[in-house]
Amino acid sequence: MAWTLTESLDSYLACAGEFLRSRPVRHTVQLSVAESLHIRGASAFGETAPLFGWWQSAEGEVTAALLHTPPYQLLLTRLPGDSAQLLAEELAGRGRQLAGVSGELGDAAAFAAAWSELTGEGCREFRRIRLFRLGHLEPPAPAPDGAARAATSADRDLLESWFQAFGAETGELGRHHREVVDDRLSFGGLTLWEADGAAVSLAGAQRQVAGVVRIAPVYTPPERRGRGYGGAVTAAVSQAALDAGAAHVVLFTDLANPTSNALYRRLGYRQVEDRVMLQFQHRAARDEGPRADARRVAGQRRVAE
Repeated sequence: MAWTLTESLDSYLACAGEFLRSRPVRHTVQLSVAESLHIRGASAFGETAPLFGWWQSAEGEVTAALLHTPPYQLLLTRLPGDSAQLLAEELAGRGRQLAGVSGELGDAAAFAAAWSELTGEGCREFRRIRLFRLGHLEPPAPAPDGAARAATSADRDLLESWFQAFGAETGELGRHHREVVDDRLSFGGLTLWEADGAAVSLAGAQRQVAGVVRIAPVYTPPERRGRGYGGAVTAAVSQAALDAGAAHVVLFTDLANPTSNALYRRLGYRQVEDRVMLQFQHRAARDEGPRADARRVAGQRRVAE
């Protein structure tokens, strides 16, 4: 039983691809990120080379996988046995720098404990998230004024500003918004809700991989909220994914935001599983004090409709 780590996407998919596709809903992020790396290249998410890995049982079966695309957190599937400790040792031995870890609560906590012991880095909860899968779509009734339309290159400046604003609200700053917007526009992955001639809400969709389309992000500017635009544009994108042949449509929510969780349930989304995102802290960050930490937490808990 051992971890195999590599920077080769082809090796990762050749060895772990069947395992990932065996549960495409739960592994939606790993699959969609791998697809983006295949299409856009190794620098799609940052300048540091991505790292991939898989765990093989004594019988040679792949039963877990990881993916790390800095500056994002280490992403884990469910982990067997004592594999969390062994993974932490492998990564620490390589000198890998990690911003945090994301996975099922027990697995993420086990890895974080081992990582902290090996590196001396602190750890704190960044966010708890819930994976939803669409059952029977129930569009808002009555629908708000306006209609959905595909975003185009003429909307690029607006889209970039909204991606930036969404990142600021969710605490995920410093991402390559222009590159992401251009990529989404290339395959029709961004939809706007337009009312009275103005764009009022946005919903994005990842490429369909293994029969799954993941909705993200969903953003409505603060001054436009409370009018049903976010639900309407999400329903429109969900229906478009079904019309395009998706077997499953999924999305993630922040568990600290009851408004969005209730909204997606009304649209017909059903809970699949909960996960936690843990953030590692170097000593300097831990010594900033409670006031700075409180500011970060407040920013991380705000999520757009």
